[in-house]
Amino acid sequence: MVVRIVIGMSATALAFAVAGRRLWRISRMIRSGAPAPGRVGGLAARAEAELVEVGGQRKLLRWTVPGLAHAFTFWGFTLLMFTILEAYGDLFSKTFAIWGFGHNPVLGFLEDFFIVAVLVAMCVFTVIRIKNAPARRERQSRFYGSHTDAAWITLLLITLVMVTLLLYRAAQTNTGDFPYTWWAFASHLVGKAFHPLGSGVNSVLETVFVILNICVIVGFLVFVSYSKHLHIFAAPINVATSRRPRALGALDKTPDMDMENVTEDTVFGAGFVEHFTWKQMLDFVTCTECGRCQSVCPAWNTGKPLSPKLVIMGLRDNMFSQAPRLLAGNGEKPEAELLVPNTIDPDVLWSCVTCGACVEECPVNIEHIDAIVDMRRYEVLMESRFPTEAGLMLRNIENQGDPWGLGQAKRTDWTEALDFEVPVVGDTIPDDVEYLFWVGCAGALDERARKGVQATARMLHLAGVSFAILGPRESCTGDPARRLGNEYLYQEQTKINVETLTSVGAKKIVATCPHCFNSLKNEYPSLGGDFEVIHHAQLLDHLVAAGRLSPGRGYQGTVTYHDPCYLGRHNRVFDQPRSVLDAIPGVRQVEMSRCRERSFCCGAGGARMWMEETIGKRINMERTDEAFTTGADVVSTACPYCMIMLDDAVRANNKEEEVRVLDLSQLVEESLSGQSRGGTAPTEQG
Repeated sequence: MVVRIVIGMSATALAFAVAGRRLWRISRMIRSGAPAPGRVGGLAARAEAELVEVGGQRKLLRWTVPGLAHAFTFWGFTLLMFTILEAYGDLFSKTFAIWGFGHNPVLGFLEDFFIVAVLVAMCVFTVIRIKNAPARRERQSRFYGSHTDAAWITLLLITLVMVTLLLYRAAQTNTGDFPYTWWAFASHLVGKAFHPLGSGVNSVLETVFVILNICVIVGFLVFVSYSKHLHIFAAPINVATSRRPRALGALDKTPDMDMENVTEDTVFGAGFVEHFTWKQMLDFVTCTECGRCQSVCPAWNTGKPLSPKLVIMGLRDNMFSQAPRLLAGNGEKPEAELLVPNTIDPDVLWSCVTCGACVEECPVNIEHIDAIVDMRRYEVLMESRFPTEAGLMLRNIENQGDPWGLGQAKRTDWTEALDFEVPVVGDTIPDDVEYLFWVGCAGALDERARKGVQATARMLHLAGVSFAILGPRESCTGDPARRLGNEYLYQEQTKINVETLTSVGAKKIVATCPHCFNSLKNEYPSLGGDFEVIHHAQLLDHLVAAGRLSPGRGYQGTVTYHDPCYLGRHNRVFDQPRSVLDAIPGVRQVEMSRCRERSFCCGAGGARMWMEETIGKRINMERTDEAFTTGADVVSTACPYCMIMLDDAVRANNKEEEVRVLDLSQLVEESLSGQSRGGTAPTEQG
């Protein structure tokens, strides 16, 4: 008995000392990061996130086989905490029982069930790993670049934990010390194989295997603290401190860009690892290297060097390499290492379209976009380094109020094609005007995007919705500048627009551009712009449901709907556009394989609309190729950027006579017109 206690507790003390020192060092590194306000409030929502994301394994279960294997492993280890307590108790007393649970046969059954379930899960993971053995060198695999050797060690250690546990329980069934009935089926079954050895040998085996079980458990603890499997401890904390309700929509923080508060020590963005917040540093150590983010990234899937997983892994490696600097306190600090280009290649940084697919897919709620935009902010505002073609876009916004530089005078040109007058707001919005129509730069100034805006205006007019526009007083929301990293220009544009909207008394705003919609709805409030904002797809759905707009039979054909990233993933507007299409009698909807939460970007976000795409396949070509496979006559969307990008790709494929790209409003309007290219449409009015 004494030997058991000495070996078991000595191994535990040593492991706790080694792992504890490592975990304390990592916690100090994380806590050295900048403040991250708002990450600990709203306990009810955070508790719900823990239950759903961690306990319920929601995102992991999207991938059925590996998801179930991981879920059983997680739930198994959670419940098998009881067996760990029993193993330590067994060191001191053969009759040990957990207070409050005793030797309930249900507990014995659950323990055995999860021992078997975890062992089966290890077999599943082994098959997956063998099947993807060369994957670390193949871009097509989500394991590309991951530390797969550590995964094999983890599988071995978990298997040893389960095997030693099962064997010491099996030996106990033959010594008379096992407290559970036949409900503990696996232990009794294996115990039958040990029975011929006699109680004396089984007593020795029990001692050997219980000590081995404890040694493997504490050895696993040490291994976890030094490997990517640190996520076992970090993930629950990371999920609990994630943005609520989700890490999409608005960017995490709005830096103070007031020049009166700027000193020579002021830093914008993240140029060195210490510029990140503690939450971002927690993100870095939480990464499981599962590659789910990489597998859905539009940039990576079209041959570009950006992998969200490799970005986070690179930042984690940089953080660990900079540990002496982060932990130096007031002492002499080693020289810092600039993140770009030393850790993150510029081509990686500027390939991001900020679509949010990585954040949506990540099972541990890592916020990749915020880290990427923070590094862009440093490059733009501190180093003046960014793609040259983006410079023209920034100058145009600053000087002309739009990315194309066409000027405010052309903001109302789109109304000339309408057969009714669109009121332009003077000093204030008249009382009889229900909505201020935020047209957006693309909708007002791009020839193709104008058609969608015009159709929206006609549908609102037909439904009896009163609206007005700002005309020349409307200016770019600043979204392209912000996603590029020019936070100063974004905030200047925001101040101009908030002042204008406030002065005219704007309360309800309808926008056709999801980027404008996201900025006005989610980001302007932090700078004083609190308005009720709705997207035109939502308004159309409301009008159709209320019977104020009744689509006709003028269009008949097949339509596939493309979810814009900033309307769908970022703002969860998935059902309303499809409801509008369902209301058109002649529409047959077909979905692309990547749709709704997993929609594939058009390639325009993150200010990529104004940057050349010279590496790999064009993202809009990839998305349009997917649309072609549906056999649809029309690719419909609800975003002017998407319209432009998808239409460009259709034309590049010389298929403009076979497939059209139409805004949702255009399809509704066409259903009322009797003019259809989708099939043999009737000619009567709807």
